[in-house]
Amino acid sequence: MKEKVKKILENKANTIPILSFPSAQLLDISVNELISSSDLQKEGMKKIARRCSVGASLNMMDLSVEAEAFGAEIAFSEEEIPTVTKGIIDDIADAESIVVPNVGEGRTKLYIEGVRKAKEEIDHIPTFCGVIGPYSLAGRLFDMTELMMECYDSPDEVKILLQKTTDFIKEYIKAFKEAGADGVMMAEPAAGLLSPALNEEFSIPFVKSIIDEVSDENFIFCYHNCGDNVVKMAEDIASLGADVYHFGNAISMQDIIPLMPENSVVMGNVDPVLFKNGTAEDIQNSVQKLYDECSQFDNFMISSGCDIPADSKWENIDAYFEKVKMLYA
Repeated sequence: MKEKVKKILENKANTIPILSFPSAQLLDISVNELISSSDLQKEGMKKIARRCSVGASLNMMDLSVEAEAFGAEIAFSEEEIPTVTKGIIDDIADAESIVVPNVGEGRTKLYIEGVRKAKEEIDHIPTFCGVIGPYSLAGRLFDMTELMMECYDSPDEVKILLQKTTDFIKEYIKAFKEAGADGVMMAEPAAGLLSPALNEEFSIPFVKSIIDEVSDENFIFCYHNCGDNVVKMAEDIASLGADVYHFGNAISMQDIIPLMPENSVVMGNVDPVLFKNGTAEDIQNSVQKLYDECSQFDNFMISSGCDIPADSKWENIDAYFEKVKMLYA
C-alpha cells in the first residue's frame, strides 16, 4: 500500500465523500458560475477543506467535460450540473473518423487550472482530480443504449472508440498530475450496467491500461463504479490494481469488501440522494448502519455512494461528518 494511501486509511474520521458541487452554496454562487471559473473552483475546494473533516480535496466531478472536449453538445443551467445532450457520432462505424482532442480543449484547461490553484493553497491533505472512465465517455460520445448493443454487433468498432477515449483520458490525467494532483477519482458508472462478460471485454482492459500508465508511488488511483452489477464483476474489478475502490449504494458494502484486495481501500456508500431529500437523522442512521456492517474490515472507509447533489442540505452534509467523526473518535 502506498504511503499516501496508508495515511488516508490511518485517519478514517477524515472521510472522503464525493463532495464538490455543494461548494457553490458556500460561495453563494450558481453551479454554472462554479464550472466556469478555475478561481471559484479553487475557492470552493478550500471552503470544503476548511469546513469539513475530509481526507482529501476533490475537484468538480463533472462528467460532461471530456465529452465536451470531443465536441459533444452540452446543456448548461444555473443550478444543475452540465449534461451531455448529443454525442458526436450517430453510427459506430464513424468511430474511426473521430479525432482525439488535445487536452485543454473545452473546459479541460479550466479544470486543470482549478486543481493547480487548489493544490497551491490546500497543503494539509491530498488534492484529487476527477475524470470519467473510458466506457462511460464512449457512451456520451455515441449513445449509451446503442453502445451496449454494438458491443455485440460491432465489437471492433466499439474498441476503436474506446481506444480513443482511453488515449484522451490518459493525457488528461497526466496534465492533472503535472498540475500537482496527488490522485485521481475515475468514475466509470456506465460499465456497472454491463454484464460481467461485457465489462471484462469493453471496460476493464481500457481502465487497466490507464491505471498502468498514470499510476506511480506518489499518485493515488481511485476507481468508482456505482452500478448494481459490480458484485458480479468483482474479480475483474479487483484485478485493476487501483489503490482505492469506491462503490455506490446500489449494492451492499458487506458483499463487495471481501472481494476487493486487502491492500486497497474500499469506500462507500451512503445514498447521495439522502443528502438532498433526507434529514440529518436519516444521514446519521445510514452512517451508523454502514459502520455496524463494515467496521470489522480494516480497509473500509465510510463515504458517499456517489456525487453529492449540488442542492443538498448543508445541515445533512454537516451531520454526515459529525457522525463519522464521532464513530472514529
